[in-house]
Amino acid sequence: MQTILEFLNGQMNQPELYGSFQASWFQYLSLICVTLGIILSITRMKGLNDHQLNRVLWIFSGLLIGFEIYKQVIFTYQAQGSYQWYAFPFQFCSTPMYVALVASFLKPGKMKHALLSFLGTFGLFAGLAVVIYPATVFVTTTGINIQTMVHHGSMAILGFGLLAHHVDLKWKSLLEAASVFFVLMVVAMTLNQVHNHVIQNGTFNMFFINPWYENGIPVLMIFQPLVPHHVFLLIYLFGFSLVAGIVLGVRLLIGKLNLTKDPLYQRA
Repeated sequence: MQTILEFLNGQMNQPELYGSFQASWFQYLSLICVTLGIILSITRMKGLNDHQLNRVLWIFSGLLIGFEIYKQVIFTYQAQGSYQWYAFPFQFCSTPMYVALVASFLKPGKMKHALLSFLGTFGLFAGLAVVIYPATVFVTTTGINIQTMVHHGSMAILGFGLLAHHVDLKWKSLLEAASVFFVLMVVAMTLNQVHNHVIQNGTFNMFFINPWYENGIPVLMIFQPLVPHHVFLLIYLFGFSLVAGIVLGVRLLIGKLNLTKDPLYQRA
């Protein structure tokens, strides 16, 4: 077991952000792989029936959960067996693997469409943002860097495929997606309070909305010290929903310009 853990804990030079090829080859390779994946998802996810779509969601969720288990094991191993609560898997970018898993069990309907809308808007922009600008995610552990890029890259790949072919192009889709995000926020707030008052071990800041800690997310971090916490939560919800709305708005614009022929758009 020790030998296996040492192998999984293999080290590399920490990739730099948009540096020379020698310093940033891992990032450039990740960008190429994700770009190819996005192209494949847009071209191959068209026309999938519900059973086939569920299979895609299963593969996506299983892949991410498998890598997440690896991450938890390695972080604990690196800390000499002490669990690292800051890495608890319920940050915003962790939720797509749970959402996709739940969606794969649901029959077509409002609930499933809301979950797919979340993956195609909120999940898409979150994954793509990290892939394009991984400023704080790279470390010296090879497997963790792979996990990070597979996780966020898969979010972007699935999101593009869903938004192109499996999310009705209507603004109400944004409201449905935002409702899912709100529920996930409530779960994160509950977990934060449980940790603050029961566990009290290490740093625990799910969704970066624990009132005990600074937010740290660009733009949102400006508002946190200026307003009451409940107001900040509303700004947080609005801010993420705004970006998700921009993603959906771009897709709507593409449809109106006839740059894509999508039956879902034509029926909207």
